[in-house]
Parts: sequence; structure tokens; C-alpha cells
Amino acid sequence: MKGLHKIIFPFAPDQSGAVSVLAGLSGIIVIVDAGGCTGNICGFDLPGWVQSDASGKEPWIFSAGLRDMDAIFGRDRALIDKLAKVAEHADAPFAALVGTPVPATIGTDFGALKKMAEKPLGIPVLAIDTNGAAWYDKGVEKAYLALLDAFAESDDRTVIDNSVGIFGLTSLDFGNRHAKERLESALKGTGADTVRVYGTPGSLSFFREAGRMEKNLVVSPAGLAPAEYLQKKYGTPYSILPEPFDTTGMEEDAALSGKRILIVHQQVMADARRNRIRRLTDAKADITCATFFSFEKELAEPSDMHLADEDAYLSLVRNGHFDAVLADESLLAAIPFFTGSRIAFPHYAVSGKEETA
Repeated sequence: MKGLHKIIFPFAPDQSGAVSVLAGLSGIIVIVDAGGCTGNICGFDLPGWVQSDASGKEPWIFSAGLRDMDAIFGRDRALIDKLAKVAEHADAPFAALVGTPVPATIGTDFGALKKMAEKPLGIPVLAIDTNGAAWYDKGVEKAYLALLDAFAESDDRTVIDNSVGIFGLTSLDFGNRHAKERLESALKGTGADTVRVYGTPGSLSFFREAGRMEKNLVVSPAGLAPAEYLQKKYGTPYSILPEPFDTTGMEEDAALSGKRILIVHQQVMADARRNRIRRLTDAKADITCATFFSFEKELAEPSDMHLADEDAYLSLVRNGHFDAVLADESLLAAIPFFTGSRIAFPHYAVSGKEETA
């Protein structure tokens, strides 16, 4: 059956991706569901260290608590009234309505909800029409664009010298609490004075000054759309991460000379890992990158492919004649028949397993 996962865990969905960007920005987040999606997002898809703002305060994340009659009759006013009561106590800079399968099924108009809510709340309301049918990266992208649309200011266009904005560094892409610090350190080591990682705790002001960055760096496919948005609006150039920003796995990569290799991850990190292997092996490796998530032609080589489901992945490994597979441990566990080298390449959105190194 197409799309069926019998062995591999279900991946983080789009609503989880949206909340991963919003959680640390001190806003009110309402997940428009009956309760189950909210429990899944907070209990499984977001590591605990993400669920706080810059001051360490837990975010305002609520379930809309939809019931059968709410869904059938579209009781939007009741939802707005509850949100307004929360806003009286939250002192939040914005509110966000995050979609799930229920509002998608009944055709909820998130644009209308946004207009209904903004007047009584008196703060910007972000309408993020995720639906639970797409993977996490689509939700990340929608949250970035909603924040830029609401907060990016055009008044002060003075470029900050030697500044870099980062899009795509989320807990679901990099399940390591030290990833942000490592990337900042790597960029400052190459001459950057100011590094701003969008969507991390306390970064709402970064969205307001997004037009002042000298350039942007994309570290996952979800970062492409916001980088292109800023290029069109402000002329800010962007580039794609060329290689991994830490030294994890370098010895294993150097040992892959002459091998036929499969790398499975989100597309930017897979390609970055491929670039590093080629550099360390003097390009003496035949490398295919594959992904279950967004597949951008501009990042792909002819042998690369998008994986529609579990069967596509298993078939690729069985028939690809690979000497080594680099993937999340949960994906490696799904191929007991593979006799080549298995190299762990963690991806939190795939397994929910946090990196500890």
C-alpha cells in the first residue's frame, strides 16, 4: 500500500514543524485540534529543551479542545473568545493558530479566523494552515513565512556588516541542543560578527530586522522559501550550507573512498555530507542522496531521489548495490538484510531520538 509504514516510525508532521519554530518566541500558540495532536507535538515531537523561550519560561501552547459539535457547526467564535481570555493574561507579542487534520477536513478558513481574532486580541495573529498530511518541513516553512509576513519591517534597511541569518536550523532537523552554538562558532570562525538563527528561543526581534542581514544561510530545505522571500523583498543574497558545520563523523567519511554510498536525510544535510565525503576522499566515492522530505531540483544531482514511502526506501537499498548507508538509526534498523557498512546520521524528525554528543 502506497505510503504505508510497517517498520519505520511515522515522521513528525507539519503541525509539529510549525510549533518547533514558534515555541520559543513567547507567543500564544493554539493548536486547532481535539487534544491528541497537541499531546503528540508536546510529548513526542519537540525535545524538552526547545519548549521554553529565551528567559526559560514555558511557552503558551494550548489545544483548541474541539468537540464533535464544534467541528460540525463551525463554532469559531467560541474559539476566538477563549483565545481572547488567554491574551488578557499572557502579555504575548502574537498569537498563532496552527492547523491539524480536523480543521483541514471541515474546510476551516484560517484567513477568516485570523481577521476575527486580531481585533479583540489587539496583537498580530498568525494563521498557519497545516493539515497533518504533510511532513514537518512544510510546517517549518509556513511558520517562517507567516512570521516574516507579520513582523519583517521595511523602515530600517541599514545592513549589519558581516552578518548572517540562518534559516532551517530546527530541533526536528538537528536534535542536538548544541547545534546552534556549533554553527554560530563555525560562522564566526570564518569572519561573521553577527549570527542570527531564526526560530530559536528569543529570536522574534530577528524577524523584525530580517531585512538588515548581509546574507542568509539555508541549512535545510524548509529554509529555502523564507530565504527567497527576503531576497525578493530586500535583495538579501543567500547560500546553501556547503558542508556539515561540526566534525562529527569525519573519520567515518574519510574511510569511504572508492565506495558506493547512500545518504538519507533532509536534502541540504545529505548534500552537505556528500560534499564533505568527496573532499575527504578526493571525490573517489559514488554517492546517492535520498530523502522522504522536500526535494528541490536545484539541490539534486541526477542520481538523487525522493522517497515516497517505506517501500521505496527498502527497494532502493536492496537494489542499489551500496557499500554503505548513512541514515538515522531507525532507518538503519529497517534494513536487516543490508550487509554493508551502516553509519548513523541522526535526524530527530525521523526517530525522535535526541543526539547527546
